[in-house]
Amino acid sequence: MGCSVVRGIRGAITVEQNDAAGIMAAVKELLLTMINVNQIQVEDIASIIFSTTSDLDAAFPAKAARDLGWTNVPLLDLQQMQVPGAMKRCIRVLMHVNTKLRQAEIKHIYLREAKELRPDLVDNNT
Repeated sequence: MGCSVVRGIRGAITVEQNDAAGIMAAVKELLLTMINVNQIQVEDIASIIFSTTSDLDAAFPAKAARDLGWTNVPLLDLQQMQVPGAMKRCIRVLMHVNTKLRQAEIKHIYLREAKELRPDLVDNNT
C-alpha cells in the first residue's frame, strides 16, 4: 500500500425515540463499528461530522464520541436537511480518517433502519 491519505467513511443509525440515552448508545455503537470494521485507530481520525434529523434534539451526537475518550478529534453536530418523506430519527456520520486503504476498500456502515438508506452497501458492513 502507498502513503496515508484522508478518506471519508459514511455511517448512519436510527433510534427508537428522542432520548439522550438512546442517542448516546446508538452513536457509540455506530462509531465503534465504523472503526472496528475499517481497522481505524482513533489517532487516525481527522474529524467527524454528525447530522441528526430534526426530530432528534435530546443530545448532541458528538458527546458520545467525547464519552468514548475521543477528546482530541474535531467534532461537529449539524441538523440534517428536512426533506418530505425522509427517514425519521436518523443520525448520520461522516468520519474523515487518515488511512492507507483504497477508497473501494472503505466499508461504510448503516445500522438498524438506516440500512434502507444505502442497501447497496449493507453487505459491505462486516
